[in-house]
Amino acid sequence: MNRFARLATRLLAAPLGLVWLRPAGETAGAVSECWPIGTSPDPAVLACCRRVAEEGRPRFLRHAEDEGGAFAFAGVPLVGGSGESLGVLAVTDHDLRVWGEDDLQDLSDLAAACSAQMRMRKRSATVRQAREAAEDAAQAAEDAAQAAEDAAQAAEGEAIRVHALLNRSELLLRAAEDLADTSGLDDVRQRVGDLVSGDLKPACIDLVLVRQGMLHPVVSPVNGGPPWSGVTEPFALASDWPVARAVRENRMIVVDGPTEEGGGGADAVAGPPATPAFASLDLVTATCLPLRGTHGILGALVLGWDAAYGIGVDERAVLTTLAGYTAQAVERALHLDERITVARRLQLAMLTDLPDVPGLELAALYRPAAQDDMVGGVWYDAYPLPKAPGAAVGTPGTGALALTVGDITGHDVRAAALMGQVRSMLRQADQDHLGEGPERALGALERACRRLDLPASGTAVHAHLTPEADGHWHLRWTNAGHPAPLLVTADGTVESLDRHDVLLHHSLPPGPRTTDSRFLPPGSTLLLYTDGLVEERGEDIEDNVDRLARRLAAAPPDAPLDVLLRALLDAVGPQDAQDDAVLFAVRVATR
Repeated sequence: MNRFARLATRLLAAPLGLVWLRPAGETAGAVSECWPIGTSPDPAVLACCRRVAEEGRPRFLRHAEDEGGAFAFAGVPLVGGSGESLGVLAVTDHDLRVWGEDDLQDLSDLAAACSAQMRMRKRSATVRQAREAAEDAAQAAEDAAQAAEDAAQAAEGEAIRVHALLNRSELLLRAAEDLADTSGLDDVRQRVGDLVSGDLKPACIDLVLVRQGMLHPVVSPVNGGPPWSGVTEPFALASDWPVARAVRENRMIVVDGPTEEGGGGADAVAGPPATPAFASLDLVTATCLPLRGTHGILGALVLGWDAAYGIGVDERAVLTTLAGYTAQAVERALHLDERITVARRLQLAMLTDLPDVPGLELAALYRPAAQDDMVGGVWYDAYPLPKAPGAAVGTPGTGALALTVGDITGHDVRAAALMGQVRSMLRQADQDHLGEGPERALGALERACRRLDLPASGTAVHAHLTPEADGHWHLRWTNAGHPAPLLVTADGTVESLDRHDVLLHHSLPPGPRTTDSRFLPPGSTLLLYTDGLVEERGEDIEDNVDRLARRLAAAPPDAPLDVLLRALLDAVGPQDAQDDAVLFAVRVATR
């Protein structure tokens, strides 16, 4: 908790941060962890925390008068998994400052992380209790086994039962631990299979999820793993399949095949296979376990055996608990998958469709990071620049093309959203400064970000390409701390366009931006890229840039640009990419 208090003071530039924990009972006292360590908050500050916890909403007070003096207070409630109040994350300042919207957002984001950490610790305590319970059960089993050895042959059955109980306790302990940190549906499916294949030994497993009135089987692993059914066709939730009934009725259903009828207890049925996936399998017993989520039934876990399998009271308790752990993991995986999908779609939607430009060939390639939960702010852009009023032929803005490759700092949805704003604002800046150089547009972008208090930081190369009468193109560019573009002529000579200015940062005062220029003869190729292409752990980035330049020089001059970009990415890009990468190439057509 001290760590979150320290982060809050740094993020909001406040001298005191604290995590105030709500008392667990009427006789318990409140606990607060402060930064700096050892600081004791004033009673008035604690009163403000108590007020935030009771009201259940953020409070940003400009000042409060008491015998300790005036101070500014900002606090956000901490909530548990069921919405219960856990405490308050707060900062105070003896200056009577005014809290802004960004302060509210930053403190709320940090409070969400703090709440998640507290919930995780609470779950860890539950796992620890389960482990202790399993250890107690193991000890009891060992004692019973020792007693059974001294008893008559009739006690052997009891020893077998106790041993089975021990195995089931160990299974639930492993389930609590293994399913607590899954990151996706594939991970959940694989771990459930690993758990049940060793102890319950089913012949087949199926996992189905409810989506828009249908039950959709989760696709089985490609290689190895437990014997998943492998059927992928969805079927109606309103159908008569036992698994559909288990989901609708929210209860366990045991299916007994033709060789065993009625052996599954009160919930046992005879008749059709449990799921369509089991229809072609020679199974004797199956059990359908509903997956109960926070807001309803998520689907079902189905286990099938090719021999008679007795499901008694102990077995039902184990299967029900296993289904509960599986449901928690599925719910978490669905939430993560939804967040990642939305972020990826947001990022991909803002990547430009390249225009058709006579005399030029354009191609771009975007490669996301290896980690699915990472999105970022890399982008490329290309758009024609209209003729400036009164401009002569051959001047910038007359048949010219604007090019950009940039990288906004961060690997989250916020970075992708900032990238979209910066991209649109830079386009507008070019429109507002027709006939002027790319440095004017980039400078206008910086000033607009500062006036609008847009916290955009990162790097970018912005360029204008203007056609010349002899088939050449005139390149003018400005570089804000971005990796240097590479220019290769038709004879294979490569030049690194190294000139650059400082990076973009919202805390830096906008200064004059410089520009440089080159004439691009027919057959020459300009390559712009982000550092995700050349940055790799344990490798020198300059060595990777040199390798990229050599590959570019050795490429056939008539190779299609999209093929060239893929070859460069495969040859130079890191295998375990920690960052998104963009490659953007422009080639001047030969006569």
